[in-house]
Amino acid sequence: MCRLTLALAASMIVGVRVFAAEVPEISLRPALSGLSEPVYVTHAGDGSGRLFVVEQAGRVLVARDGALLERPFLDIRDRVSAGGETGLLGLAFHPSFRSSGRFFVDYTGRRDRQLTTVIAEFRVSPDSSDVALAEERVLLEITQPYPNHNGGQIAFGPDGFLYIGMGDGGSAGDPHGHGQHLESLLGKILRIDVDGPPPYACPPDNPFVDQPGADEIWAYGLRNPWRFSFDRGTGRLFAADVGQDRYEEIDLIQLGGNYGWNRMEGLHCFPPSRERCERQGLIEPIAEYDHQDGVSVTGGYVYRGGLLPALQGGYIFGDFGSAQIWLLREAEAGRWERVALRRSPQPISSFGEDEAGEVYVVGYGGTVFRIEPAAPPQPRQEPEQGGERTHE
Repeated sequence: MCRLTLALAASMIVGVRVFAAEVPEISLRPALSGLSEPVYVTHAGDGSGRLFVVEQAGRVLVARDGALLERPFLDIRDRVSAGGETGLLGLAFHPSFRSSGRFFVDYTGRRDRQLTTVIAEFRVSPDSSDVALAEERVLLEITQPYPNHNGGQIAFGPDGFLYIGMGDGGSAGDPHGHGQHLESLLGKILRIDVDGPPPYACPPDNPFVDQPGADEIWAYGLRNPWRFSFDRGTGRLFAADVGQDRYEEIDLIQLGGNYGWNRMEGLHCFPPSRERCERQGLIEPIAEYDHQDGVSVTGGYVYRGGLLPALQGGYIFGDFGSAQIWLLREAEAGRWERVALRRSPQPISSFGEDEAGEVYVVGYGGTVFRIEPAAPPQPRQEPEQGGERTHE
């Protein structure tokens, strides 16, 4: 997860061109408030218009018509180990949720005193779709050697499979080499079939099925992919990978791709003392920025809403520490342009998307903001004829 520390900020991303004149100003309208350390917001895809907010301590709250319901949708605080970068970190609704009531969570808990990432399934109550049943079906458990770099994002792709973001296991510099180790599920994006034989199946086109490497792996060489998302327009998978000491990066995730960690940090050799490193076979990020501009990248969404046509097709993301929000746009194949949109009044723990494609900024201080057009300037009122004029 993002480092929970504040830092200086600026607005430059290395290697991309500015196109500020083409992008309108935005505003952040408070949509939900009074939350406790929210780390994600999403929708169920069931036509209800509801928003679901994940609180790090272990609750999921539901909002209808802009108001939080009093009773939690899900409360698993009794099994979640929360604090720092641990906690309830991810939530994904099955594509058939409207009829099946199935949804999935990603949280850290203790198994025999060992910190563990748990991927589990729950269902909604048959008499109320606003409250989940207490029964849990655990699909996957992954031991975490350290309490940081837990990943936490889960999302269903256009193919109907569940994608899972896993950090490298923590500490600093990936001391166990998980990012490049194909038998480890750490430092990866995984892809599983939750509709297969229990607890899950691995799709046969995963890159390491019947090859050396874990069958669940979709892509590897990641340090801590804190929030990824699928572009609902193109299906492309964007991921923000939190850096070590110097660089934060945005990646386009491909089948079987190796994104370089811990040989590379962004576009640079790692550790920095290495003048040369083996880059063959690595996929470079589409954008990076250094730690003058922020300290912990937070992945967002390609904008497909209707409120801001000028943002259509642009990837909105930010930084937890600097609270800066950027837009990244592909001007042509392989060349990306960016602009700083504005800062959030709170550290950005996540972004979210509603059913209409509008994008939300999740403030770790307890407020969820919706991105909207800036308020138009008020027309200047001329004084009545004969009245006094003031100097402008």
